[in-house]
Amino acid sequence: MLLKPQNHNFKALALGVLSLHISACTKHTTPLPSKPTVTVVDLYAKPLSLTTELPGRVTAYRIAEVRPQVNGVVLKRLFKEGDLVSAGQQLYQIDPAPYEATLASARASVAHARASVTAAKLTVERYRALVEAHAVSRQDYDNALATLQQDEADVASGEAAVQAGEINLAYTKVYSPISGRTGRSSITEGALVTANQTTSLVTITQLDPVYVDLTQSSTTVIRLKRELATGQIRHAAGNAAPTRLLLEDGAAFEGTGMLQFSEVTVDQGTGSVTLRAIFPNPQGLLMPGMFVRATIEEGVREGAVLAPQQGITHTPDGAATALVVGTNDTVEKRTVELNGAVGDQWVVTKGLAAGDRLIVGGLQRIKPGESVAVRPQVAAQDSAGQPSSSPALAAR
Repeated sequence: MLLKPQNHNFKALALGVLSLHISACTKHTTPLPSKPTVTVVDLYAKPLSLTTELPGRVTAYRIAEVRPQVNGVVLKRLFKEGDLVSAGQQLYQIDPAPYEATLASARASVAHARASVTAAKLTVERYRALVEAHAVSRQDYDNALATLQQDEADVASGEAAVQAGEINLAYTKVYSPISGRTGRSSITEGALVTANQTTSLVTITQLDPVYVDLTQSSTTVIRLKRELATGQIRHAAGNAAPTRLLLEDGAAFEGTGMLQFSEVTVDQGTGSVTLRAIFPNPQGLLMPGMFVRATIEEGVREGAVLAPQQGITHTPDGAATALVVGTNDTVEKRTVELNGAVGDQWVVTKGLAAGDRLIVGGLQRIKPGESVAVRPQVAAQDSAGQPSSSPALAAR
C-alpha cells in the first residue's frame, strides 16, 4: 500500500520534465521575422534623341495672283481650271488689235523722225561750209543745227514709244509667272479686263515643296538654347533638324522635311515662336491650310537616365520622389527632377544616376532606412544588354 504514492509522484515528476523539454524546443524553433522583398531595376545612361511634337499648318511654297497689265477684252483662256502649269506658259489672250495699231503708229512716227534727221544733217553739212565762206549767216547755221538735234530727239522719243507699244502688245498674252496648280478662273472669254485690277484672273499655287509653319513656346526655345550652350545636349545630324508629319486623320506623311528657320520675335498674344519647315510634296497630298502635327528632332542628350514610371511617385505638392536600394540593401529616398517621358519611362535629370537600383515593386511594404531583400525585374533587353526603351524623347 505504501508503493502507490511513490509511483504517483514519479509520474508527476516525469510529466513535468517532459513539459519543460517541449517548451524549450518550441522556443528554439520559432522563426525570425523575414526581410520584405522588393523588385528593382538597374538604371543605365545612354544618348537620347530629343523630339518635340508641335501643331502647325501647311503653307504654299509660292503663290502668284495673275492680273492683267493692259486693258482689253479676253479672247481665249488657254488652260483648264486645276491644271498644272509651268512657268512661262500662256494662260489668257487679250485682244491685241488696239496695241498692234498703236505699235504701227509709233513705228511710223520713228520713220518720219529719222527722215527729218537725214534732211537736217544735210542742211547742217551745207551750212557748215557756207558759213566759213560767209555765204550764210551764223544764225542760219545755228538754227539748222538746232533743228537736227530736235529731229534726233524725236527719233529717240519715237523709239521709246515703239518699245512701249511692243511691251503692251506682249502683255496681251498673259503668262504664268511660276510653275504650279491653277485655281478657279475669275473671268471667261469676252470679259473686259483692266490693267492692275484688284481682282486676279487666276491664282497659281506651287505645292511641291510646301512650307509647314509650327508654333513653339518661347520658354522651350530658351531652355533648348541654354542646354545647347552648356553642352547638355548637342545638335542632331550636324545642325540639321529632320521633321516628320502626322496628318489630320492621324496617318504619317511619308516624306521627311527639314526645319528651315525660326522667327526672331515672340508673339505677344500667345508667347510662342513660329518655326518653318519645308517638305517635299510630289503627290500634292499636303494642301495649304491643312492642320498637321510635326515631330522635330531637336538634338541628342548625352548620358540620359530613364526610369520606369512605376518607380517614381509624386508628393501632394507635385515633387517627384523615388526609392532606391543603397549600400547594405538599405532603402534610400531620393528627390528627383524629370524632363519629359519616353513611352512608359521618365527622363531623369537630377536625383538618379546610372548604376542606381530603383525600386519598382513592393513599395507599399517598405520605408526609408529599412533593410530589404532584392529581386531584379525581368525585362526585355536590347542588343547591348540594356533594358530596351523608346529612342526618342516625347513632347515636353
